Amino acid sequence: MFAKFSLRLTSFLFVLIHFSTLMAQNGRFPIKPDPNLTPGQLCAVADEIRYPEKIKYCERDVATFTKQSIILTYDAKLNYSIRLQNRSDFKIDHYIPLCMGGSNERQNLWPQHKSVYFHTDPLEGLLCEKMKYGRIKQAAAIDLIRQAKNDLSKIPEILRYAKRL
Repeated sequence: MFAKFSLRLTSFLFVLIHFSTLMAQNGRFPIKPDPNLTPGQLCAVADEIRYPEKIKYCERDVATFTKQSIILTYDAKLNYSIRLQNRSDFKIDHYIPLCMGGSNERQNLWPQHKSVYFHTDPLEGLLCEKMKYGRIKQAAAIDLIRQAKNDLSKIPEILRYAKRL
């Protein structure tokens, strides 16, 4: 009983803290990838093949110019002010993570604030570890990470599910 209460309290605190952080930023950065700018894309030309499922893997290779261009595009098209903020508070995230077979192409990249990647990165690592051991297929892992990155409130539930795999 205590474990269920603790889990619910943790989930509630996660959502409360995250919501407070995002509200404090007053819409100056995206909390999820824009589906028109970043629909996601799989690796087409593999540097290696990974996992029992034989997933194409692209080495990390995003030019500085491309990163800057993505920030400018999100600012211009979606009225954010990322370029005016501390650059170290952001990373250019692979919507479909490289470890899940994502590409380095613009269609798979977006400016992710640290308040977001603090929560999504552990899930990415866990899902990729499960792929490595054949406990989840690529398509299912990608579906879960898309759900998480598009609705941060789902992360605790998805984490619990992934840990049981």
